[in-house]
Amino acid sequence: MPQLPLTLVVMTHNEAAVIGRCLDSVPFAAEKLVVDCGSTDATLEVARAHGARVVHQDWLGFGPQRNFGTTQASHPWILVLDADEFLSPELAGELAQRLPQVMASEAAVGILRRRTLYMGAPMRWYRPMVGEKLARLYHRDRARWRDVRVHESLTWDGPQASFKAPFEHENNPTLVHKGLKVLRYAELKARDWQQKGRKPRMWDCALVFVTTFFKDYVLRLAMFDGWRGFAVSQTNASYAVYKRMRYYEMCRNPASVAMAGDVLIRHGLDR
Repeated sequence: MPQLPLTLVVMTHNEAAVIGRCLDSVPFAAEKLVVDCGSTDATLEVARAHGARVVHQDWLGFGPQRNFGTTQASHPWILVLDADEFLSPELAGELAQRLPQVMASEAAVGILRRRTLYMGAPMRWYRPMVGEKLARLYHRDRARWRDVRVHESLTWDGPQASFKAPFEHENNPTLVHKGLKVLRYAELKARDWQQKGRKPRMWDCALVFVTTFFKDYVLRLAMFDGWRGFAVSQTNASYAVYKRMRYYEMCRNPASVAMAGDVLIRHGLDR
């Protein structure tokens, strides 16, 4: 497959098991860049063996880390994937065919569809895991990642292009992985709220649980994915409540921030 003047950027931390698959799924990228924040497994060796250039950057938070990666790319057009994501052969072919025209245009971003594997199989109905639309392809002079610790997204100025074929996401291989991610993401979100001076709102926890579960299970069609749909809806509703409880604890007992931070670092959930 002919190479295109585009940089694939992947952020890593102990991703040796999946980084090779991710890098190999983008054969048309002229450059593959891995931004690592201190892996202690074989991530760096595997990445280099699969053709990537590796740079180190201490963890800055999801948005700032992605913006740092943007500055390190050799090409203005950038494709971002997480280490546990990979292009389907269909999307790789579509991108290779359409990218020259998109890159020659005034487009700022490309919108890709993400399909998620959950509990070992693709979700078939739950909307966010079937065809979630994400801006993952962009021109670095026309788009920038929001400077937030978690749940980062691109902001851009200019037209967008859309692609039909999906890329794949092996989302949390087990519920144990998901539970650990919930702990980490909730901590980061609570720190963002603390930095912004948001007032804790424990009174709305019950309503938040019910509305989040209903939105996912009914409105987003998770109920048609059987018990897997129930599991993902319950997990998301619990996360919505837990991050509020954790933020309340931070405000009521500020010493808990450092105490929890030490535990998360000890277990590899913070950096």
